Amino acid sequence: MAELLEPLAERFGDGVALADERGTTSWIEFNERVNRLMSALLAAGLKSGDAIAILSENRREYYECMAAATHLGLRYVPVNWHWVAEEISYVLENSDSKALITGGQFTGLGAEALAQPDCPALNLALAMRDEAPEGFLSYEAVLTENPAENLPATGLGGPMFYTSGTTGRPKGVISGAFGGDDKPVALMMMVGQAIVGNLGMAEAGHTLLIGPVYHSAQWAFSFLPLLAGNGVVMRHGFDAEEALDLIDEYAISNIHLVPTQFVRLLRVDEKKRARFDGSSLQAVWHGAAPCSPEIKRKMIEWWGPKISEYYGSTESAIISTISSEEWLARPGSLGKPLPNLEVRVIKEDGSVAGTGESGQLYFRNQMGTDFEYHKDPEKTKAAHLEPGVFSVGDIVYLDEEGYLFMSDLKIDMIISGGVNIYPAEIEGVLVSHPAVADAAVFGIPNEEFGEEVKAAVELLGGFAASDELAETLKTHCRDHLAGYKVPRSVDFEEELPRHPTGKLYKRLLRDRYWEGRDRKI
Repeated sequence: MAELLEPLAERFGDGVALADERGTTSWIEFNERVNRLMSALLAAGLKSGDAIAILSENRREYYECMAAATHLGLRYVPVNWHWVAEEISYVLENSDSKALITGGQFTGLGAEALAQPDCPALNLALAMRDEAPEGFLSYEAVLTENPAENLPATGLGGPMFYTSGTTGRPKGVISGAFGGDDKPVALMMMVGQAIVGNLGMAEAGHTLLIGPVYHSAQWAFSFLPLLAGNGVVMRHGFDAEEALDLIDEYAISNIHLVPTQFVRLLRVDEKKRARFDGSSLQAVWHGAAPCSPEIKRKMIEWWGPKISEYYGSTESAIISTISSEEWLARPGSLGKPLPNLEVRVIKEDGSVAGTGESGQLYFRNQMGTDFEYHKDPEKTKAAHLEPGVFSVGDIVYLDEEGYLFMSDLKIDMIISGGVNIYPAEIEGVLVSHPAVADAAVFGIPNEEFGEEVKAAVELLGGFAASDELAETLKTHCRDHLAGYKVPRSVDFEEELPRHPTGKLYKRLLRDRYWEGRDRKI
């Protein structure tokens, strides 16, 4: 049976479990449909430990797929729908996925991915649309054909999120906290209840999802509370005015936002903002990117001290949190590390940093959970100081009261609109163009998104810098990469500043754009 959902169906009955642009699903219907999908996946030959990939817009069925996988011990891979077919095909192969489930809006993209020469054969391909293309079955037809009878849970399934690496292709992150035949399915309910309790969410409220659920933070702040009895109202895209309407219409109690969304909410017409009630909101969380202090103060003035911030990563989950009151007293702080984490700030010489001294942040979860990069033991080893003690490369310091402040990002990362972008992947595409001798990609300030992607290019002899060539290079990137990774602008340099050893002094290029600003990330 859908062990996690049956008690919720009994408790909430016809109440709204899921809502999107197309309609609503009650808790009873949610439980039944998950049982049907479990039957279909088993009939296709999937078993505990196998992987499935989900390429879909935010929609109710996405949560059915994740819930079914959780009960069957399957590893599910939320696929970034910004990616091109070549990138998706790589993830299907690298993750050893045996099934692909696509939302109607992205079924065509899924079909393109399956047609790639290196894409593996699958046991099952489902499309959430009335007429499934060749090679796909209709999601709804399959659910109708399979029984809703209770099935035993066969292990605890969990997500594997792909995060772009500093070198090469994206890597799958496997968390020891989720998944495994040795873990009971009920553990996921306990995790959901802990999230709700520790983050000040309503016990039986509603979460508003207005960011892509393929992102680990959006998943954690929606799917986990769902398993504790919080219905999820979702939209595929973000519209600031609509978001305000949805909060009041559905009495939204919990929401996760990124700084870019703060900016757009603050731009809503003053009359519309004045009509917004928002009294149902209990927990407003933001993270994923640095937030302008001015923007955050304006949001607190508008919505009150219910806005909290977290710092974390796909690999680590949440590391620290800070309330409005704490942040107003310590602007820029990321809060105190969670009680279940042991943190170490390590300087470049390997010694432990003192109060106010910057160093690389390492941490250990006292519950014993760890992570690994799928099929990449070297990258996994490089992230660890010792077994169970790891880092994602951030440079931080702790003040005298134990509050965490970000100093810099050691790894070469751009954060644009809450999305992590790793330059090495873009640089690899740029240098594959016949005009390019060398390339450097880095983040420069953008008032709305925090950072935007800038490329600096050194050309081969016989090629001249021009606006036309800059557009050609952007098109070349767009052909091989998701749109959000494509440089917004291209600079041409006579020679990139490299050390004779090959090390690129990217900061010499980057810093000119950050002069006179009070932040460097």
